[in-house]
Amino acid sequence: MDYPTSYYAASAVDAPLRPVFEGERAVEVCIVGAGFTGLSAAIELAERGHEVMVLEAAKVGWGASGRNGGQIVNGLNAGLDTIGRRYGRDTASFVATVVQEGGRIIRDRVARYGIACNLKEGNLFTAFTARQMRELEAKQALWRQHGIDNFELLDAAGVRRHVKSESYAGGMLDRTGGHLHPLNLALGEAAALEALGGSIHEESPVVRVEDVAGRPVVRTASGVVRPDVLILAGNAYLGEVVPEIADRVMPFSTQVMATEPLGERGRALLPTDVCVEDVRYVLDYYRLSGDGRMLWGGGTVYGGTDPADIRAKLVPNLERIFPELRGVQIDYAWSGNCAISFSRVPQMGRLGGRTYFAQGYSGHGVVGSHLFGRILGEAVDGDRSRFDVFERVPWIPFPGGRRFAVPYSVLGSWWYGLRDRLGV
Repeated sequence: MDYPTSYYAASAVDAPLRPVFEGERAVEVCIVGAGFTGLSAAIELAERGHEVMVLEAAKVGWGASGRNGGQIVNGLNAGLDTIGRRYGRDTASFVATVVQEGGRIIRDRVARYGIACNLKEGNLFTAFTARQMRELEAKQALWRQHGIDNFELLDAAGVRRHVKSESYAGGMLDRTGGHLHPLNLALGEAAALEALGGSIHEESPVVRVEDVAGRPVVRTASGVVRPDVLILAGNAYLGEVVPEIADRVMPFSTQVMATEPLGERGRALLPTDVCVEDVRYVLDYYRLSGDGRMLWGGGTVYGGTDPADIRAKLVPNLERIFPELRGVQIDYAWSGNCAISFSRVPQMGRLGGRTYFAQGYSGHGVVGSHLFGRILGEAVDGDRSRFDVFERVPWIPFPGGRRFAVPYSVLGSWWYGLRDRLGV
């Protein structure tokens, strides 16, 4: 299964053809999904000396890991204040200790394994209204209460030093954020895993997972794997393979497009080369690629379907922020699915004693998947202290179950989008 047409696929580094899994094999750890979660867990385990095999239905990074906005945005979708209200201050304090770890994991692995993925520094949150600025001020104050002080508040003039647009009332800069080429990161991590002795089988979709005498059995289209431990890391693309966790998340698609290379025009619009996202409920996010294209993303389609015309959906937002780019050529436009949980907190848990899973990053998957992959690796290696905290966080079903999850979410998106447009 080839990669979907995208700028990332067109500019991907060379990668070997990885074999289809066939036959029958016993292995210490089997991981389903060669995206960021699976690769992060696999590297963590391989570095600790474990035997690891990864099964991927398509190709490394084929799903959200190779199609996303490529932004290192610290934190989970649910804020520390929300986590504190729902699950207690101790849980919020624990989450505060890990919200920046995903970015550190990425930087460490890029440096350690020499991964070429155009890693750049800086993440800017932008606000259109005074109300949104107050939200950023509250976030800065909250993170400071937890000992995190890396946010710099900016007024409108301060934002214009980074983004040459008159659209914003202010913003907040996180210098520990950043951006990168996500597919090349995934391909580099896959190569790192193989150098550590791990194996990856592409074009090997899992069709069924069974429990036989308390041990997982994984059946693919052409083989059977009998692992000591199984990790499910398919997220939005796991589908109905494991019904016990399918209803816990809902797929949603987000869209990205890439302009032609902009050269000096691009550098003039984003002179400090940070990535940007606004703070609306249905937000826009953008940055410059390694070859100077404007990568622009946004929009949400609940249920995981693609819009009829991605360019028509995104171009007006681009031109609203940067009228200088009116009429610019769009070379690529694509869509992909992420998984959202109702609580907006990622889910981590076990099925039985030997099957682990993590899913539902709710739009914060670049950093969240690397963090949760590490915690999964720690748990399988014998240290479940951090895993247990997240496993204890209760999951909340979508109101009305699967039948009404999409219309409920669409209604909520419409309501919050209206509030954004009205500035209330």
